[in-house]
Amino acid sequence: MRITTLIVIAVILIAIIGVAIVIELAPMYQSSKKVLRVGTSPDFPPFEYIDNKTGEVVGIDIDLVKALAKKLGYDVQIIQMDFDGLIPALINKQIDIIASGMTITNERAQVVAFTIPYWKSDQAIVVRRGSSFKPMGLDDLVGRTVGVQSGTTAQDLLQKYVNSTGKQINIKIYTSYVLAVQDLENGNVDAVVIDSPVASMFERIRNVNITAVIPTNESYGLAVRKEDTALLNQLNNALKEFLNTTDWQAILQKYLGV
Repeated sequence: MRITTLIVIAVILIAIIGVAIVIELAPMYQSSKKVLRVGTSPDFPPFEYIDNKTGEVVGIDIDLVKALAKKLGYDVQIIQMDFDGLIPALINKQIDIIASGMTITNERAQVVAFTIPYWKSDQAIVVRRGSSFKPMGLDDLVGRTVGVQSGTTAQDLLQKYVNSTGKQINIKIYTSYVLAVQDLENGNVDAVVIDSPVASMFERIRNVNITAVIPTNESYGLAVRKEDTALLNQLNNALKEFLNTTDWQAILQKYLGV
């Protein structure tokens, strides 16, 4: 009886230890799974925005990065933040990649690494629908209050114009273009300068009109840390292939109708 009892106790102890080991190791196995933390500012339709029905972040950039991640064997975690916080978050390793309609510029390329371009854009001037104010260029914005999003090439464009000409434009800076367009509709600013494809989307869904497109020949790219060369090469190779597929055309059709 004593031997049998000891055997039973031993079996129970082994089972308990086995369960404890599994519980202890579970987080380790979970953390070893490849997850791509994607930073985005979801106020830039049709590239990234929040779906009113589902509350999820959707858009061209989101579908694109998910398709690339799937091809490369990653899961995706979408992390929302203000646009001007994306590069600091990337550098501080809070995210692994930026997918947020980010224009490739020399200044940004000094601190992050960009993929090959996947989209071309210009800047557009947007006013309230029905407004008598119809600016056709930056000169027409002199003496006016103009909204832009913080950290964008639109802000750079206006600031460089003011600095180079000595003319005054009251540049009002917002954390998101959604807020800027809302203020435009409410009559708190005279115009908003914004990337042309996004301006076209706002023209479709909000009470605003495009009065002029300013050729800036910008290119959007995904961004990673400079030291993440392996990830950059993976993304570039996947992008080169994906941009020539019907899947990419389906994404454009889904969000742009083209």
